[in-house]
Amino acid sequence: MLFGRRKQIVKRILIVEDEPLTAFENENMLGDCGYEIVATLDHFDDALEVIEREQVDLILSDVRLRSQETGIDLARAAKERGIPTLFATGHPYPGATEVAIGCLLKPYSDLQLKNAIECVDQHLQRRKVKPCKGLELFAHRDDAASKG
Repeated sequence: MLFGRRKQIVKRILIVEDEPLTAFENENMLGDCGYEIVATLDHFDDALEVIEREQVDLILSDVRLRSQETGIDLARAAKERGIPTLFATGHPYPGATEVAIGCLLKPYSDLQLKNAIECVDQHLQRRKVKPCKGLELFAHRDDAASKG
């Protein structure tokens, strides 16, 4: 397909962010880009409830949340359900490679976020991707296992 739209895996996104302005901006920008925003939340328990009852293709989550549990805890729970998590955070976590598909460092622009989601989509399709500025993509679990 020379001029058609690329196949897309990521269509429905759950945003989990404890900073209201960032959450609002992400929701509006990603919605304008054609993604369906399943919900925008700031608590682990609320996010867990959503992933148990809704189809979610990607979780965009901060590492720090407004609850005792963190984005890391959410990513673990999502991984068990086969849902990838992209951290969008100013607080990188050394163990993120075990539970998430990647990490976009704050501060980031709308364009960086849009490009990061597109990179993650291509990465999920096992296509070779050059990560955009501020984005680190992690190896797929089975890719890492096959190398070891």
